[in-house]
Amino acid sequence: MNPVVAAAADARTGVDTEVDPGLLAAVERGVRAQAAGQTEHALIARLRDAGVVPFAGADLREPLGLFRTHFLLFHCLYRLRDRLAAEGEWLRIHCLDIGIQARATDGAGAAATAGTVSAALVREDPLRAYYLDLSTLDHMDAAAVQALLDGFWRRMDGGDRRAAALAVLELADPVDDAEIQSRYRRLAQRHHPDRGGDTATLQRLNEARWILLGD
Repeated sequence: MNPVVAAAADARTGVDTEVDPGLLAAVERGVRAQAAGQTEHALIARLRDAGVVPFAGADLREPLGLFRTHFLLFHCLYRLRDRLAAEGEWLRIHCLDIGIQARATDGAGAAATAGTVSAALVREDPLRAYYLDLSTLDHMDAAAVQALLDGFWRRMDGGDRRAAALAVLELADPVDDAEIQSRYRRLAQRHHPDRGGDTATLQRLNEARWILLGD
């Protein structure tokens, strides 16, 4: 099995059944440190700063290393969400918003929350199934990851492309070109490899800017 996945007992059978409790506990601590919500990038940085393996040693400068880190984090998050849901909490999982929705305290609110959680869990969730299958990591090499990135924008059209590009820049409409350019410059400086950032993130920022501004 890929060495970055130390938590799976039998990943090649589809959805694995064993996850290192220590790794899940570390991810939960990272989430609860900013329970109101944080970006995926911020959570990975928090786990790296805390020395959590394998995040602490992950190579985020290239697409393959970034994909492996992203996939393992989201695998842990979906495992954690299942457990927290059973305990009456809801974990939001999105690259721009990872946070815990507190348990409702009043009777009506508690019932509504429980109903929402139950409905979400029984609903078919292709992302959950995708991230819980650790064998995906064994099938992804550098070429496959690059093809995945290249195909992302091609699958979008019209408003979806614009909304997705704005999300990469942590923006949403209504927004003008000047604000887009300003945000792009700020994020590009932050994520430039010369400043400790990673190539894959900078590439996504460049693609988003091109989609939005076209020059």
